[in-house]
Amino acid sequence: MNDSIKLVATDMDGTFLRSVITYDEERFKKIFSHMQKIGCQFVVASGNQYYQLRDFFTDYHEKISFVAENGTFVKAHDKIIFTAEIPIEVVINAINVCAEYPEIEYVLNGVKCAYAQRGCITQENFDLMSIYCHRMKWVDDLKSVNDKFLKFGIFVPAEKTDFYCEILHKNLGDKIHVTTSGHGSIDMILKGCNKAVGLKKLIDLWKISPDQCVAFGDGGNDLEMLKFCGLSYAVDNAPDNVKAAAKNICPSNDDDGVLVTLEKIFEI
Repeated sequence: MNDSIKLVATDMDGTFLRSVITYDEERFKKIFSHMQKIGCQFVVASGNQYYQLRDFFTDYHEKISFVAENGTFVKAHDKIIFTAEIPIEVVINAINVCAEYPEIEYVLNGVKCAYAQRGCITQENFDLMSIYCHRMKWVDDLKSVNDKFLKFGIFVPAEKTDFYCEILHKNLGDKIHVTTSGHGSIDMILKGCNKAVGLKKLIDLWKISPDQCVAFGDGGNDLEMLKFCGLSYAVDNAPDNVKAAAKNICPSNDDDGVLVTLEKIFEI
């Protein structure tokens, strides 16, 4: 198995990262060093902003690759190879739909930055979102921002996540893919995009097959990726539908399940 795996893709929050938003850096560096020696790629596949994700790997972020913003931003080492831009008319329509429901708070993620319109999100949630978007700023009017838009990041009451997913899908589902990572978080991205689509861009670039890939995840936005890769693991803290999509179960994020499993796969 050591030689057959050419790509490892992992979600971050709830999967690779512990609940306190840390990971065992020294342990991972040993695994990553081994992966480099055998020509195996490491890919961070997350719904979060690229600029946030790379800050977890400050010493070597250009040696790894990123499928960020749920597959709408793909970077192979030091080169951006794909961005999926939401058409401006769809952006405006989505803003108008969200405005009809006062409980919906959101930020709009672009290639250069994430943007929060005053009056559309509380300071508390702006500060919370800043944890996941390390480049973010306030604006007066989202419709006038000059950027390529990749994703709507939405906050709703956690107990109403499914309710609002249905509303957003009903109103926007013909143009935008609506997905949730749980806990009141909903992402809206260009239809046809997901983490598996982003991974496909990378494996085509590197001329490897899905059977040579292993994926780790815990949320609804990981389902396509877990099904796409030849070997896949849901962490033990994942919900049942995610476990059903994966081919295997590994220990929870707080038990360093990704690192434990990679050590077994690579016989470290």
